[in-house]
Amino acid sequence: MSTPNVERAAPRFQPPVTALLSGLLIAAAVPPWGWWPAAFMGLALLDRLLADRPTSSRFRTGLLVGVAWALPSTIWVVDLSPPGWLLAAALHALWLGLAAALVPAGRWRRPGLVGAVTLAELARWSVPFGGVPLASIALGQAGGPLAPVVRIAGPLLLVALTVAVGVGLSALLDARRADRSPMAAVGIVAAALAIAGLLAAVAPTGRVVGELDVALVQGGGPQRTRATPTGAATVFANQLEANQQVRTPVDLVVWPENVVNPVPEPTSGWRHEGRLYADDAAEALTAEATRLDAVLVPGWFHRDADDPTANLNYQTAIEPDGTVVDRYDKVRTVPFGEYVPLRSLVERLAPDMLPARDLRPGTGPAVLDTSVGRLGVAISWEVFFEHRTRDAVRNGGEVILNPTNGASYWLTQVQTQQVAASRLRALETGRWVLQVAPTGFSAVIDPLGRVLQQTGVGEQAVLHHRVERRQGLTWASRMGTWPMAVLSLLATAGAWTASRRRT
Repeated sequence: MSTPNVERAAPRFQPPVTALLSGLLIAAAVPPWGWWPAAFMGLALLDRLLADRPTSSRFRTGLLVGVAWALPSTIWVVDLSPPGWLLAAALHALWLGLAAALVPAGRWRRPGLVGAVTLAELARWSVPFGGVPLASIALGQAGGPLAPVVRIAGPLLLVALTVAVGVGLSALLDARRADRSPMAAVGIVAAALAIAGLLAAVAPTGRVVGELDVALVQGGGPQRTRATPTGAATVFANQLEANQQVRTPVDLVVWPENVVNPVPEPTSGWRHEGRLYADDAAEALTAEATRLDAVLVPGWFHRDADDPTANLNYQTAIEPDGTVVDRYDKVRTVPFGEYVPLRSLVERLAPDMLPARDLRPGTGPAVLDTSVGRLGVAISWEVFFEHRTRDAVRNGGEVILNPTNGASYWLTQVQTQQVAASRLRALETGRWVLQVAPTGFSAVIDPLGRVLQQTGVGEQAVLHHRVERRQGLTWASRMGTWPMAVLSLLATAGAWTASRRRT
C-alpha cells in the first residue's frame, strides 16, 4: 500500500528540479555555449511540466524555468550591478511565466505553447524601456540548422519553430509511453519544418551590385575597463597604431563604436597632456583617410556641444580627401548604459555605474552615403533589434556595419551573443555584416550567416576581406515582425478556444 503514496509524493519534488533543468538547457543553447540542440530538450521538458496543471502552477513553472534560463546567460550583469542582474532575470522570467499561464493545460497546450512563447519573446524584445533581446531563443539557434528561416519572417519564426521542435519531441515521448498516439502533433511539426526549409531555400536573398575591399580595425586592449579621459586617448592611440596595419589598396576602413572620445575643449587656453581633443582627432582621421585613399568610418562619443546635459554616439564617413560626407547617430540606445529610465530611483541601486548624462538618440535612417556605396549602420546594441537593420536595407544599405564596444563588459557573453545577432541580421537582410570592436569580437559575416573571420578578445588586429555590395529585400525585410506576431496570437487564442470546446 505504500507504493501509490510514493508515486503521488514524487511530483511535488520533481517538477521544480525539472523546471530548473529545463531553463538551464535553454540557457545552454545561448552563446557563449551555443549548444543549440539543448534548447529543444529544454522546451520539451517545459511542455511536459505544463500538462494538466492549473493556471497558477503553470505560471510558477514558467517563472522558475525563466529564472534558470536568465541567471546564467546574463551573469555578466553582476559586474555592473548585482541587484540589476537579479531584477533583469526576474523580468525575463516574468514573460515566460505569463506565457506558461496563457497555455491551456490539456492536449491543446502544444500549439498554445508555440504561440505564447513566441509572443513572450516579442514582448521581452520590446518592453520595458525598448526591450532587452539578449539571451534569446533566437540567438541560441544562430548556429543551428533552423537559422535560415529568419529570411522568411524574421527571428520570431525561428523562435516558433524552435518551440515547435521541443513540443514535437515531447509528443514523441508520449507516443512511446502511452497507448493513445499523439503522432498528429509530430506530423504537424515535421510538415512545418519541411515547409519552412523549402521556403527558406527559395526566398529572395538580394542581388550583387558590386564589391568592396574592406578593413576592420581593432585597436586591442584589456576587457572590463571603464571610460576615463586619459583612457580615451590610449584607445584612440591604439586605433591609430592598428590602422598602420591596413593594407592598400582598400575601399573602406571601419573603426569601432566610440573609440573617438574627445574631452571638451579647455576654457583656459591651454591643454592637459594625455587627453584627446576633437580637433586633434579630426586631423588625425583626415590624415589616415588620405593616406589610405579610402573611406574611413570612425565611431565618435562625446558631450553634445548644444546641450551639455546630453551625450552623442555616432559614426561619420570621411572621404579620401578628408571631407566628412555623412553621419549616423545611434537611434536605439541602451537602457541603464546610455540612458537611465527612472533615474532618481535607479541611482540608489548603482550610483557609480550609471552614465552621468543620457545619450541623445538620432532620428535619421540607418545609412551612410559614401563614394563607395550606401552603407547600412547598426551601432552596437542596435544589431540585436531586427528593425534597425531592416531600416538600413529598406533605405538602400548595401553592406551592414556593426561598430560596437564591449570593452567594459565582464566575460564574453555579450560579445558572443552579438556575433550571433549579427549572423541572424545577415541572414534576414541578405547582406554582409561587418562587426568591429576595439577589444573584440570583430567579425566578417556573409549573407548566409557564416562567420568567415573573427578576432580574439584583447588583440590588436585588422581583418581584410572582399565583400559584396548587395541590393534587394528578403521577405523578412519587407514584412517585419507583424505576420509572426499575428500568427502567434492566433495560435494561442485558437488553442484556448479548442480546449474550451473539448470541455
